[in-house]
Amino acid sequence: MPPLDPTSPRYARQRVLPGFGAAGQQRLAESHVVVLGAGGLGSAVVPILVAAGVGRLTIIDDDRVDETNLHRQLLHEPADVGRPKVHSAADAAAALSPDTEVVAVPHRFDDERADELLAGADLVVDGTDDLGTRYAADAAAARAGIPFVWGSAARFGGQVGVCWDARGVSYRDLFPEPPADAGLSCEVDGILPSVCTVTGGLMATEALKVLTGIGEPLLGRVAVYDALSGRTREIAYRRDAAVASHDGTPDPARATAGRGGSDAPRPRPATADVDARSLAAELADGAAPVLLDVREPWEVEIAAIDGSVLIPLGELGDRLGELDPAASVVVYCHLGVRSEYAARMLAGAGFADVRNLTGGIDAWSRTVDEGVVRY
Repeated sequence: MPPLDPTSPRYARQRVLPGFGAAGQQRLAESHVVVLGAGGLGSAVVPILVAAGVGRLTIIDDDRVDETNLHRQLLHEPADVGRPKVHSAADAAAALSPDTEVVAVPHRFDDERADELLAGADLVVDGTDDLGTRYAADAAAARAGIPFVWGSAARFGGQVGVCWDARGVSYRDLFPEPPADAGLSCEVDGILPSVCTVTGGLMATEALKVLTGIGEPLLGRVAVYDALSGRTREIAYRRDAAVASHDGTPDPARATAGRGGSDAPRPRPATADVDARSLAAELADGAAPVLLDVREPWEVEIAAIDGSVLIPLGELGDRLGELDPAASVVVYCHLGVRSEYAARMLAGAGFADVRNLTGGIDAWSRTVDEGVVRY
């Protein structure tokens, strides 16, 4: 099988996205994602990831297709009833993207084989309806140092979240122990098929964001979707400093005080905003804040503010050591979304003076320097 080509016209509508670009597409092509579950949620996640250009996809599921699955598990057809779900899912994925390397594993994901099954993976997505699998995946992802995207759906609602123990939050920070009650199930409580589509779509979006470094992942947050009202709300949670990490040792450097499942907003590190005109005045007066550009290199080729330091958002967590925590830092991106997230990341890492350029380089072009190309 020839390697997946990230320059293919197939991905043209992604490459032009602000913050995505050729670099993001290349990262997808080089990525290995493990998807747990080829059911209702997997039926949304798998096609999106392979169509978007993920280079290697491993699908793990030990179940077989049942006729009651067909109204929502769109990877499978009536002729697949009785087949292992991973086989029909792999066939569907290969038909959609022949150049994607698809590996089907018709086994249950459990503690015994978890590390082996996640070896070499960049991200794991859990769309199963099994809490044992979820806790095993969370722990294995923590050991592997990779992000963990999870989702659940039943009746008329779904939930989606992102955990990343290396970035300070795991599934056990939300639910320290498996609940005594297994909760709702599709078999007993039913499921509206479109809930799987919406929830799985959100899960795939989070996976794409994490892999490419765009946007703000649902890290330490749960998006809750209610199909009957059409509303989505957010639940924030965080690690208790007294709670041990997965290796059994307390990790106060990564932890933040408090943990819970309330709807109260999570306290965010203190940051401030600065508009383009005010920043220009500072620079004209001889002030010298560090201008941190968190866009992608392809964007810098189009437009940049002179004197900026480029560290793409997806690399920032690993490159904080290149910056002086005592310096005054102004973070900017295209429109101000990625930079706001980056500013909070810096403040949370102990940077004393961090500001976000509102409106990003687009505002700078409109209000300060028309010579800077807008895109």
